[in-house]
Amino acid sequence: MKVLVLYEYPPTPGGLATQGDLLYKGLLEMGIDAHAVHFESAQEKEWYYRWFKPDVAVGVGYWGHTPQLVLHPQHFGVQPVPWLVADGYIANYQEVLNDLPLILVTSNWVKEMYVRDGIDGAKIEVLPVGCDTDAFIPYSKDDPKILSVRKALGISPDQLMILTVGGDAASKGAQEVMQALAIIDSKVPDWKYVCKVWPQPRTKLQNLADLEMATHLGIEKNVTYETNTISRSFMPYLVGACDIYAAPSRLEGFGMPQVEAGACGKPVVSIKAMGMLDTLIDGKTAFLADIAQKIVVNEVMLGTESGFEDRHKVVFKVPRIVDYRANVQDIAKYLTVLMNDAGLRSEMGKAGRIRVVKNFDYRVVAKRFVQLVGDKLGIH
Repeated sequence: MKVLVLYEYPPTPGGLATQGDLLYKGLLEMGIDAHAVHFESAQEKEWYYRWFKPDVAVGVGYWGHTPQLVLHPQHFGVQPVPWLVADGYIANYQEVLNDLPLILVTSNWVKEMYVRDGIDGAKIEVLPVGCDTDAFIPYSKDDPKILSVRKALGISPDQLMILTVGGDAASKGAQEVMQALAIIDSKVPDWKYVCKVWPQPRTKLQNLADLEMATHLGIEKNVTYETNTISRSFMPYLVGACDIYAAPSRLEGFGMPQVEAGACGKPVVSIKAMGMLDTLIDGKTAFLADIAQKIVVNEVMLGTESGFEDRHKVVFKVPRIVDYRANVQDIAKYLTVLMNDAGLRSEMGKAGRIRVVKNFDYRVVAKRFVQLVGDKLGIH
């Protein structure tokens, strides 16, 4: 089997790039003849099509990347296998996607979104995102690298560190976590809440709004927003430095940071919805808050990024859920339990590590990919 992997290559620290890179790494370790190329690099992709002659081109992205991931390889006679996430609504390319023999998605919730919006479910297989369980491992609190992270963040040895990681924090549920922490502040040991967000113009206003909320709640001295550029090499130590990973995400097709936290032996607080239903086990590896609110819209404005003309309006016959909000009281309850019980934190963390290694290690995912391509496409 010869595989061309289309993703943001060379990889940035972002989720989609990491998703593609770990599949590529797993395929190479299996001895599969594979190459990686940037999904938007038409010239380089064509170069690989001509001399490498791949059996399949697996492309990482969302439905709006169909021209780059599906149509481009098809134009050169290469079988595309898109590996897709969802952003709440699949607005275009249904005909193109339904003509494919195999579509991969990152979770059962993502599959539900594609089926709801007109994609044939018989063509869709769930392939979870891989995790590098050799890098994301449990660390001792006394490890100098962990101590250095905590010191750099201004966290003392006796403080509990709660962590949220994302392009921005609000979409990962940070506002709900802050509201919960304000409720329980007097009932739990000394704590610091660290939000690691990616430095980008679109998140500056959101970060300010989040910090204003922290001030309004009276917990601003305990909340830190870190906006430095970091590499994937640093992430295992940042996650390893926390005591609890909290991300009751508002929209999450898989939840890679939650899985990485599990690999590091950290208990997780999240939401009982979306991709987390696949990746986390409520009460064993994580506590999942109930849904408090579903944000629905009746129409959306789309443009050229989605294959439409600019400012194209789509009106839904049935309103679409585009965001979720976790129950703040549930988050408060679960944080209280975890922050007051070191033994439970350790127990849930160990269970999380076992689950990730068994189900989401990048080598497991690569083997599953090869199996699916063999079973569905007859390519070996």
